[in-house]
This record gives sequence, C-alpha cells and structure tokens, in this order.
Amino acid sequence: MSNKISETLTFECETGNYHTFCPISCVAWLYQKIEDSFFLVVGTKTCGYFLQNALGVMIFAEPRYAMAELEEGDISAQLNDYEELKRLCLQIKKDRNPSVIIWIGTCTTEIIKMDLEGMAPKLENELSIPIIVARANGLDYASTQGEDTVLAAMAHRCPEQILLSERKKVIQDSNIQNLFSFLSLEKKEETANKSKNFEKLKKNPPLVLFGSLPSTVASQLSSELKRQSVQVSGWLPAQRYTDLPSLGDQVYVCGVNPFLSRTATTLMRRRKCKLIGAPFPIGPDGTRAWIEKICSVFGIKTEGLEKREEQIWENLKDYLDLVRGKSVFFMGDNLLEISLARFLIRCGMIVYEIGIPYLDKRYQAAELLFSQNTCKNMSIPMPRIVEKPDNYNQIQRMRELKPDLAITGMAHANPLEARGINTKWSVEFTFAQIHGFTNARDVLELVTRPLRRNNNLENLGWSNLTKKETKNKI
Repeated sequence: MSNKISETLTFECETGNYHTFCPISCVAWLYQKIEDSFFLVVGTKTCGYFLQNALGVMIFAEPRYAMAELEEGDISAQLNDYEELKRLCLQIKKDRNPSVIIWIGTCTTEIIKMDLEGMAPKLENELSIPIIVARANGLDYASTQGEDTVLAAMAHRCPEQILLSERKKVIQDSNIQNLFSFLSLEKKEETANKSKNFEKLKKNPPLVLFGSLPSTVASQLSSELKRQSVQVSGWLPAQRYTDLPSLGDQVYVCGVNPFLSRTATTLMRRRKCKLIGAPFPIGPDGTRAWIEKICSVFGIKTEGLEKREEQIWENLKDYLDLVRGKSVFFMGDNLLEISLARFLIRCGMIVYEIGIPYLDKRYQAAELLFSQNTCKNMSIPMPRIVEKPDNYNQIQRMRELKPDLAITGMAHANPLEARGINTKWSVEFTFAQIHGFTNARDVLELVTRPLRRNNNLENLGWSNLTKKETKNKI
C-alpha cells in the first residue's frame, strides 16, 4: 500500500454475489422489538430449516413467528394459496391475537410471482387485523436489509401528524409535572437554564428516530438527546404496533443504522418527512457527531458533549492499547462496515479494505464524509470501499496484505482461520448492542476477542509456527 495519503475515498464495484446471511433473519430481532406483532414467513422448507437453526439458539420463550411452508403444488401454482394463508392467519389470531401480522416474502415467492400484496388487503378486511407485506428475499437483499423492507412497509401505516397546536398542548401537559419537580429540587441559579431548556423542548419540531434497537439502547440514545434539550417524539418501529409515531411534512426523521436507505426514502417521498442526514451513532465519535447534527438542524448548541466523548475514550484505554496499529479487512456482510471501519480507524487500527454488499451513497453521505475526515485527522490512507465484492479477488488481496483480523460472514471464517488469518463473524455485530456512548466497549470486546485469544495462547507457550506456515500458503 502506498505511503501517500489519498485525498478522497476510493469506490469500486465488483460482480460478486451476496455472500450474506439470509435477510429473513430480521425476524429474530423484530419480533422481540415489536411486542404485539406476529411474523409469518412465506417460503419453502429450506427457509424453515434456516429459521430453526439461526434463531433456535436465541429462543427461550414461545416465539411470535411461524413458517407458511410452500409445497410442490403451491410452487407450481396448482393450489389456492389465499385460502391456506387465511387459515393460518385465523389460527394466529385465535391463538395469539396480535395487533399486526407481518408477512415476510422469501426468494420462492418472488420466483413464482406470488401476489402477497394483492391478497393481504382482502384478508385484512376479512379478519379485521392489519396485515403488512415485506419482501426479504436473499436474491435482492443483504442480511440486514430485511429490517429495511419491514420498516419501509410499516412507515405507510403510521398515523398522520397531529396539528402543531395540539402537539404543543400534549407536550406541555406531559412535561409540566417534570418541570415543577426539578424546579423545586434544583438550585436557584440553575432554574433559569432549566426553564430555557423546557422552552426549547416545547419548540422543537417532532423528531422520529428509525431503526430497531433494544429498548435499553433506544432509551440511552433518547436520553442523550434529551440532555441537549432535544425531545424524541417517537421511534419506528415502536415497542408496540399500536404506538407507531405520527408522520407528516413537519416531522424530522433520523436513522440509527446505515442499512435503512429504503425506509429513509419512503419516509421522505411517501410521508413527506424531513430527513436529517447524520453519521450513525456507532462509537463515541459517531454518537457525538450524530447528536451534533440533530442539534444543529434544530438550532441548539450542544453542552458538555466533548467532555462526554472524552470520558468514554478514557474508559476504552485498555482495549485501545490492544488494537492500536493492528490491521483489519472487512469482507462485507451486514452493511455496518463503513461505520465500524470509521470507529476502528479512530481507535488506531489500519483498515485495508471495506467490503460492503450494497452502498447507498446518498443515505450514507454524512457517514462517508465523517469517515474521510477521520482518516485525515488520523493521518492514514483512505481505505478502499468495494461494493458487491468478489470473494475470490478478496482472498488474493488478503494474501498480499496479511491483515491481523478479517471481519467476515460465517461461511468464510473457518477457511480463513485455516489459512492463518484471525476472523470475527460480522453477524455478531448485527446482534450485539453497538450504538451509543455506553456500548462502544462492546464493539471493541468483539473486535479484540481473537487478538486476546492469540495473546493468551502465546502466554501459554503455544507455538505460532503452524500459523505462520499456513499464512504463507493462502
């Protein structure tokens, strides 16, 4: 790699397939997030085996999802699929009584042109229960884009925005008690500042954050914004389908994940919302930039944010010592790669390549610019970004670069380990809590695990000769 620091990010596009987890895996976290929902995956036995194996290890209670398995007769369009789906949905309604049923269309439903969108409204009228159709097939989408299609479909069901005057009254009524409580508890000199913050809360336009996060993480991000006098009016998805946020042309929306470009487009074009293009809240640097961008749009000057970020970096010192100077190669799997790479660069790592299955440059524009500035500040070369990477070509590049760590899909982990390259499953970052200030440590915990394992083996006197030999054979 050249020592000269390039001035711009390098984008390339290869012709590789999506070597990723199947996007119907989004059911794993969405059914837990939307507590009054039921997910019905319409596909073949193969889809059922995947769900059973991928999700089975995570289930400790009765799940709210099921498979509608297509038989050979269904695939050849000889049976009445409407009646069968009606029977299944009636059974779901009787047994579970969810507030919404979400149909997940798989590859097979695409290939045989199954008209799920046509059947859903008829069945919805018959059963008097909302039925949402989302396509999550592995032919068109990478693993995390399943959530994107579900949230985009759900955005159409959000209620219309209430009138501004009514909204102000609701905010005032809900916050007046809190106002009196802290007025009585805080010192007199702080009273004026608190009152100003409360006035700002009332004046802020509605802000809806979109992206499925565990409730604890969502609360953390909402609290961080509240510290800066920004009130979050809702989340998409909400914890309950019946609590979906109101949308309209006066509502601002901001994403928390880089794979939600379809949802962002739907919110802007169909629901006329105003998108706040911000870096994503992954790592202390990304979280600060995300908060700063939202505050700047609302004309609010942040307070204490720099100190907050510095404290987090201070708490990460033990991990930073491990990763500083180490190299990492992203093969591309879950569309979190650019944000994770930017954070690791800020931690002192060298990123050789960022493979990513799909890149929407408009939706990730702020993240890309932030990554570029991070590289300049760290005085390191810009990593190349490869969309739809060809795995054969990537292996050749890894043979030359010899990275200390490869973040990859599960299919390639063992072959790479056999060739002497440390690996980390990218799917672990999908399921881990990686957003916000307080979860930065969890990201580095995942990244450093293979490195710490090697250190422990060396301390035990484990010979590294075999690993060196295999590394040369890649």
